[in-house]
Amino acid sequence: MKILLPVKGMSQYDEMIDSKIRGSACGPVTAAAIYNFHENEKLGINEIYKVLGTTSIGLFTWRLMRNFRKIAGSRYRIEKIRSIAEVKEELLQGRPLAMKFDRYFSFRWFSKPMFNYHWVPLIGFEDKADDVILYFHDNGKRNRPSRIRTVSYSSQRSVLSFVKIIPHEAE
Repeated sequence: MKILLPVKGMSQYDEMIDSKIRGSACGPVTAAAIYNFHENEKLGINEIYKVLGTTSIGLFTWRLMRNFRKIAGSRYRIEKIRSIAEVKEELLQGRPLAMKFDRYFSFRWFSKPMFNYHWVPLIGFEDKADDVILYFHDNGKRNRPSRIRTVSYSSQRSVLSFVKIIPHEAE
């Protein structure tokens, strides 16, 4: 089975984003892409960067969860997801998630993940015989827009975390 949600990707290196924050804007870009998917309303990344409490080293999960309420109010539920089964269920329900690669705060300093520390919108999955392939927008690079990429859950599971950001009426 393959699920792929029609989430519009955004680049953290877009010219509209302040050049000083682009390198650490993946969290705000991810949150904005998910919000845009649900609300069909674009958010200014420069402002979201500040509201979420993002720093030059990135956006901590607890800050995303606490400060997203300043953007969406009580209309949204934001919580960590602990299992791949829950991740798949959210995607099956048509709801993208925020996915974070993090070798530093997961204490996997010597691992070789796809990204060392990077937030991305998770937009789909595909079940394979012995693995789950995850589909996500990579949030772009300098001189390249965001594109859809895939990663093996089993090879990255030790550095991945997931946050659901869903409107209450979607439940």
